[in-house]
Amino acid sequence: MAVDLRALFIADAPGLDFLNSIATPQDVPVDWIADGAGLVGWLRQAGMVPEQQLVELSENAMPGELDRVADQARDLREWFRDFVQAHRGAPLGAGALGELAPLTLLLERDETYQRLTVRDDGRLALETARRWRSPESLLIPIGEALARVVVEEDFTHVKPCEGHACTLIFADHTRSRARRWCSMGVCGNRAKVAAHRDRQRAHRH
Repeated sequence: MAVDLRALFIADAPGLDFLNSIATPQDVPVDWIADGAGLVGWLRQAGMVPEQQLVELSENAMPGELDRVADQARDLREWFRDFVQAHRGAPLGAGALGELAPLTLLLERDETYQRLTVRDDGRLALETARRWRSPESLLIPIGEALARVVVEEDFTHVKPCEGHACTLIFADHTRSRARRWCSMGVCGNRAKVAAHRDRQRAHRH
C-alpha cells in the first residue's frame, strides 16, 4: 500500500536516502516504495523527477505497470544495499566495477539529449533533457543517484546508524567524521536516555 508518512532524507547522499526508503521510524517497518503509488510519492519527495513527468506517467501507465516498476526499484535497492554493506568502511577500488554491472545496464537505458533553452536572465543556454517514454524510465534518476554514491562518496565514511534496531545508513560528511546517529533528535536522544538509565542503575547498585 502507498505510504503517506514523510520519507526520510538524512543520509547526505540521495542514493543512500534511496536505501533508507524502507525503515522503522517508530515501531512498525515502513516501505515507501511498496507499490507504484509509493514509488511515485517517494520520487516526488526526493525531487528526482519533474512533477509534470510524474503526473503524465501515472496517468498513462497501464494497470499494474507502476507496481511492476516498484518491484524493480525494490530489487535494485536491496542489490545496492548488499553492495554498500560489502564495501563500506574502506575506499572503493576499481575492482568493484565488475560488481556494478546491474547499475551499468540500467544507466545504459537512459534517453537524454541536449536542447537549447532560455535562462531566467534571458540568455540562451544548453541543457540536458530526458525522454520519459515509460514508467520504467523512473528508475533512471535512481540509478544516477546510486552511481553518484559510487563515484563521489568515500566508502570509508559510509556508516550505519548506531541506534538500537535502526537500519538507516548515511554518508558522514562531518569535519571530524564522528557522526554516529541517523538523527540526534531520534536515535541520538534515545542513546542518551539509555546511557542515563544505565548510569542510574549502576549507581543504585
